[in-house]
Amino acid sequence: MGMIEVRALGAAAFFLVILLSGVWLSRRGRPLNVLILTAHKLVGLGAGIFLVVTLVQLGRAGVLGVGVTAAAVATGLSMLAAAATGAVLSGAKPAPALVLRLHKAVAVLAPVGAVVLFCLLLSPA
Repeated sequence: MGMIEVRALGAAAFFLVILLSGVWLSRRGRPLNVLILTAHKLVGLGAGIFLVVTLVQLGRAGVLGVGVTAAAVATGLSMLAAAATGAVLSGAKPAPALVLRLHKAVAVLAPVGAVVLFCLLLSPA
């Protein structure tokens, strides 16, 4: 297995833990469990850092093309939107239902973007 394959599996593991902790959080209800919320946020941050480091390393190796860059930007924006809506949801006051819907939507878009990103990286050029 090459570096890109290992990184793709690592990203999948990050997103799986984020998904599971998010579902766990939502099922526990309010008040939010601080330990689960903290783990959810830290794993999300770790996933973002992991993807940025991976892309910087691949960029230095000259692997990034236009399609990969576009998928990376879309994934990054989705992750930022998930973090922003998650911050609103984790506040003391209950958030509007629209924020929860947006959070769920971008929480799906981020791993989908990562899958597209790694598929582009793994496909023969």
